[in-house]
Amino acid sequence: MTALLRTLLAVFTVAIVNLVIPTSAMTSAVAAACATDPATPKRQLRAMWISTVANIDWPSKTGLSVSAQQAELRASLDLAVSKRMNAVMIQVRPTADAFWPSPYEPWSQWLTGTQGVDPGYDPLAFMVAEAHARNLELHAWFNPYRIANHADPTKLVSTHPARQHPDWRFAYGGKLYYNPGIPEVRTFIEDAIMDAVSRYDIDGVHLDDYFYPYPVSGETIPDAATYSRYGGGFSDIGDWRRDNVNRLVRELDQRIHAAKPWLAFGVSPFGIWRNSSTDPLGSRTSGLQSYDAIYADSRQWVKQGWVDYIAPQIYWHIGYAPAAYDVLTAWWSDVVKGTGVQFVVGQAAYRVGVSGQDAAWQNPAELSNHLYENRKHPEVAGDVYFSAKDVKADRIGGFSALASAHYSKPALLPARGTGSAPAAPTITSATRTSNAVALSWQATGSPTSYAVYRVDGTPSTADPCFFADARNLLGTTRQTSYTDTAPGGTATYYITALDRWQQESAPSTGKTVASGAFSVVVDNSDPSFTAGSAWGTSSYSSQAYGADYRFATPVAASDPAWFTAAIPSAGSYRVEVWYPANSGYNSATPYIVAASGGNQTVPVDQRTGGGQWRSLGTFTLAAGTYKVVGVSRWTSTTGYVIADAVRITKV
Repeated sequence: MTALLRTLLAVFTVAIVNLVIPTSAMTSAVAAACATDPATPKRQLRAMWISTVANIDWPSKTGLSVSAQQAELRASLDLAVSKRMNAVMIQVRPTADAFWPSPYEPWSQWLTGTQGVDPGYDPLAFMVAEAHARNLELHAWFNPYRIANHADPTKLVSTHPARQHPDWRFAYGGKLYYNPGIPEVRTFIEDAIMDAVSRYDIDGVHLDDYFYPYPVSGETIPDAATYSRYGGGFSDIGDWRRDNVNRLVRELDQRIHAAKPWLAFGVSPFGIWRNSSTDPLGSRTSGLQSYDAIYADSRQWVKQGWVDYIAPQIYWHIGYAPAAYDVLTAWWSDVVKGTGVQFVVGQAAYRVGVSGQDAAWQNPAELSNHLYENRKHPEVAGDVYFSAKDVKADRIGGFSALASAHYSKPALLPARGTGSAPAAPTITSATRTSNAVALSWQATGSPTSYAVYRVDGTPSTADPCFFADARNLLGTTRQTSYTDTAPGGTATYYITALDRWQQESAPSTGKTVASGAFSVVVDNSDPSFTAGSAWGTSSYSSQAYGADYRFATPVAASDPAWFTAAIPSAGSYRVEVWYPANSGYNSATPYIVAASGGNQTVPVDQRTGGGQWRSLGTFTLAAGTYKVVGVSRWTSTTGYVIADAVRITKV
């Protein structure tokens, strides 16, 4: 690192008063100044689709008991956590039916085997609770137009809206669809989706690639009469159909964010918009064009900002001539550039190691190589895998190879919006046991989740580069406690808070835990520190532990500032103190240690030796939570007495 860069970082660190970094992770200037590892990105959406239609992923079959269904979903969510994912897209409206008690549509047949039958619990409420317990974002996945995978309306429950409004539907290719060209249909679909949005604490709304039906040879979509009635102003039926889909996407975007601005709205379209042979704006591909075939103008959705993220299904291998993964990833990266829309890649986990697939998919490294390709494009914000059962199957070790190369550390979700981040939390306890470190903290306001970082050693301040990527990120949680089960040696912990937009706070003051059976650091900013009104607060010295320290003038009275700690068991403990030194500070500051045989006072010359841990000695301490170390004002020498931090370690 150049001297200039070191100077800039030093100035930056002082300017933010010790441990504060810019909200929403890092500014681009600081990120550029830090050497980051592309294998451990700070932010990356990592998700899998959990498909319910035809019981593809969950439930594994119809008619399972409530407990069996719930156990299966918990296992899928645990799988996501084990692969260091941070979100799931669960299909809650697969065939114009519902995985929640919807006033608009019947219970899904994929739960009980019979459409309209109550499964005995609320699956969507269960999904939300279980996903959030694991700090996974839950994006509720809706199929907008599909009614049934058959063409017989009499097989639908009698109360189904598609039976009550036969003019709303048409049959095509052996399936039933809602007619996208009817305004009442569009409003109905939006209302059905918004019911879930308004009633459940979901994190996102997700649409798949089924808009107008995929073409079937020899068949024509039967919507000529609808076009005649509603297509005024459009000389081309294709333009009218695209406008119908555009209206659904645009109106959902508006309604979702009017109701809950923090929700992520995303669509996973077919991977090809148009080929460049048809449209110079298209990709260098020669496959089916979703713009023309299913009337999905996905490029416009991005350019107009009608979605928060786009997740095209790039289900082809690198170098595949008609639609190469590398070609399409570059094309979509260019489409989203400068739009504010995040680009997430839909990945074909279902192809890996499957008999009959192209030879490329028999290579365990193919899927992992996709993510190496992604690294060439900073616009790629993450990946979604189809589907959960294929992630679990891990055929030929393909997904394990990917996770080992790219998911060795957790990642925060990409941030959305431009709002202010939460306030930094305060670590209240950091206690080492024989094989773990237990952390707890307090937060201001109502953050949604927290990120836990661990840095080796005992830095007195938090270098912004500690947080530039995920190398120091242990994990995330929605609780205000965390247990590090592999803590190693002496380390310093930091906590940040995140809101519903995934905006991240500045880090907390660091809390150092030494190697050994037990060690705890108490800083003057912790709730377990107490001092009278005569004690001032200062951040004048750069040698402070944390953001600031306390000071007071000597008097002929004790008036101590106290550091309270929870001592786990009676025994011998090393007591160390940290203070900023200054020639004008006190030469004999009295430190009081509440030892088992009575208080012991140790004078410390605070004119020198600051900015580091300084031992007061080893003392026998009783078990319990009490005032262990104090800083007294009763001294005949002149100069401020300083109370900053103490470290207590069992020996």
